[in-house]
Amino acid sequence: QCDLQGLWRNELGSNMTLSALDATGTFSGSYHTAVAATNKQILLSPLQGTQQHPNGKGHPTFGFTVQWQFADSTTAFVGQLLVDRSGKETLETTWLLREEVPSRRDTWKATR
Repeated sequence: QCDLQGLWRNELGSNMTLSALDATGTFSGSYHTAVAATNKQILLSPLQGTQQHPNGKGHPTFGFTVQWQFADSTTAFVGQLLVDRSGKETLETTWLLREEVPSRRDTWKATR
């Protein structure tokens, strides 16, 4: 059975803590990135998300957003929780980061 709740770390040293799912599949938590394009102090940042199949069947997909506390940007992550033959759980994700820009003219450089 796949369970998103708990502490997760990635290969770059970032980590996040996710709460238990509620009955509708909603969760919250915090994200601490080890990688940022800023000279500011990196701060723990809140996240909110949802998971498909909150009853625990299959290998659920999920999505969450992180509201960065040290930058004028938001990141959206989507992914799936997979389990290998030895029982190791892995989150396979992709993300988009949107930075605040001063005008529509600058929007081309706002998303990574």
